[in-house]
Amino acid sequence: MQPFAEQTVLLISMSVMLDLIIGDPKWLPHPVILFGKIIRTTEKAWNKGSRKKLKGIILAAFLPFSVFIISLFLLKLFYAISYLLGTAIEIYLISTTIAIKGLRDAAMEVYHPLKSGDLSEARKKLGFIVGRDTDGLPSPEIVRGTVETVAENTVDAIISPLFFAIIGGAPLALAYRAVNTLDSMVGYKNEKFKDFGFGSARLDDLMNLLPARICTVCMWLGSYFMKEMRRKYAISITRRDASKHPSPNSGWPEAMTAGLLGVQLGGVNIYGKVVSERARLGDPLEPLSFIHIKKTILIMNGAWILFLTGYFILFGLGR
Repeated sequence: MQPFAEQTVLLISMSVMLDLIIGDPKWLPHPVILFGKIIRTTEKAWNKGSRKKLKGIILAAFLPFSVFIISLFLLKLFYAISYLLGTAIEIYLISTTIAIKGLRDAAMEVYHPLKSGDLSEARKKLGFIVGRDTDGLPSPEIVRGTVETVAENTVDAIISPLFFAIIGGAPLALAYRAVNTLDSMVGYKNEKFKDFGFGSARLDDLMNLLPARICTVCMWLGSYFMKEMRRKYAISITRRDASKHPSPNSGWPEAMTAGLLGVQLGGVNIYGKVVSERARLGDPLEPLSFIHIKKTILIMNGAWILFLTGYFILFGLGR
């Protein structure tokens, strides 16, 4: 067993455990908050005048590159001071890039009031995790928004950061998170961001290309350990509908989830009173119900567990 590989397994395992235990407590400093402040300040200064696309591309390249170099330098410094100190800090930094507990808890905060019939509270909680307008949404649409968010973020907030952490430790995982934060803040196709956010959106698409497909396979394999999942049907739905999504990546986990659950995702979303028609993914074999939120969380957990299991098995074969 190679020392570097041993270190990577330790870092990934402990980072996931730390996230599952504490998630993202507000009293600890979080890199994404810093990324957000930098992006917000730069966007206000640069997203005007001419050459907005060029300035956006420069930001999309400079921020993640800087994050990678600075975190690499700091970690080398901490490891030089103490191996245990460097390891502890790297474990924490990787844990900040993943959000297993946070994603599960956010979905359950929608589930509980929805189950008890408190639609107003369920809409409020959904509004914390989606960009669409949630006022007046009926129960099935609240479920749809939650299921879509959990499915999409199984890639963005779990599989992708783990994928890059395995390849390049905390520096590469943090660089990925910087790209993902850029995309979430400026990677829109509306009038304000279509030029400035172009580079951020394209880089995010590129970095998620392989992890999204790995995640989809892991979702399907993980469903073998769950009841009432439509595995054969999910394959045909994913092949038929994944490419219909406006994102080249989000359609894969969303179509797989829709197929496994036997529900239909997509439809009409409203963003700031502007109507957006999204392609339908899956067929409405079952009406959307609050129980599908819990089932989607199971699919999410199955995906990351299978992903890490596969990594550990491949690592073991390479010993």
